[in-house]
Order: sequence, then C-alpha cells, then structure tokens
Amino acid sequence: MNDPQRIYFAGDLFDHKDLSGNVLLAAAIDRESGGALQCVLPQHLEAVGNRSVDVRNVDLLAIIEADLILLNFDGLELDSGTVVEFMMAKMLDLPAVVLRTDFRRGGDQRDGDPWNLMASGYPRSRVVWLNAMRWYREAWAPGVAPAMVLEQYHARIARAVVDAFAEACAEPAVHPRDPAALAALYHWARQFPGSGLDALISDERVLALVARRLARQP
Repeated sequence: MNDPQRIYFAGDLFDHKDLSGNVLLAAAIDRESGGALQCVLPQHLEAVGNRSVDVRNVDLLAIIEADLILLNFDGLELDSGTVVEFMMAKMLDLPAVVLRTDFRRGGDQRDGDPWNLMASGYPRSRVVWLNAMRWYREAWAPGVAPAMVLEQYHARIARAVVDAFAEACAEPAVHPRDPAALAALYHWARQFPGSGLDALISDERVLALVARRLARQP
C-alpha cells in the first residue's frame, strides 16, 4: 500500500505544552516510519471555542476513519475523553499503542499498568511506558540547540511507538474477515453514540472503510 496508515492521536490538547508536544511527536512518527504512518491530530480538526457535541462527533468520526490509534495515557488520572476514544477504537478492533511518558505511578493494579485496571488487557494493544524526564536528560546537554534536543528526544519516543504498532498490527484481528459483519460493526459505531454522528458518515463511506480495512488486514 502506498498510502500511509492513519493514526488517530488521542490525548490532552488543553495547553501549549500539549499542543506543541503532540505536533512534534506526530512529525517524528511520520519520519521514523518512513511516511508509512500518519497521525491525525484532533487539535487540527476541532473548531476553536466550540465545546459542543459537534466536537465529540468530529473526533469520533476521525476514529472511525482511522486505521490505528495512539493513546497518550499520562497523568495520575487518565483523561476521560481519551478513555472513551480508546473504547471506541477497541470496539472497532483497531490496533492500538498506549503511550505513557509520565514516570509517576497511579491506578489500582498490582505490578501492572499505572492506571485503572479497566483500561488494560485489550487485544491488539501495546503499552510503551517510558520515563520522560530520563529520556529528556539523555538527549539534552549544555550548549546543544533546543531544536536538536527536541528532535532527538521525539525521534527516540517515535521509534518506540512505531515498533509497538508493528507488534500490535501483527496480532491477528479479533473481528472476522467478513465484509458484511465488518459493515455491520461500522454501522453500529456510527449509530450508537447518537447526537448526529450517523449523519456524518454515509453508507458508501462505510463500505469504503470496510474495503480499506480488509485490504490492509493480514
């Protein structure tokens, strides 16, 4: 396939650090994958100042149209919107990479992931958990240009993400390779959220998404 796989980039986008970090990591993933992976950032889709259900619908539509999903699971408590996006993606059986760069622990698991147990254990999912501070200090040195530090830092994270996606995609799909069953799954995904999402996706678009998925699915 010549066209890249589309990654929905789920996570915080509420301040300048979120926004700039998302852009830098997305660009690094594109470079480190040789253009095979292309991130779709919600911050490029949402209207500024609009926090209505239309924003939710735009983001859910982007997940439905994605091939993969990257979830940023940082913080002592996970962002609730990101968890909802994770569940939508898992319902569609999209390969997922959960990225945590926060070195703090949280959640209720013993010797497990540092977040709530209910967000762990899903098939075709890989976790990349790294210490952002340590990796940053390993990229930084006195006198080195900040742009060079950030490029090296994000490239290292991106390589870990790209490798994790390769593993998740190699895992057999849970959903069968049945065009009719896949179409029914996508029809349900556009209908069950309500509030006008179904109007954004035509029947023809659903069939195109199913065909794209079957062409890519091993």
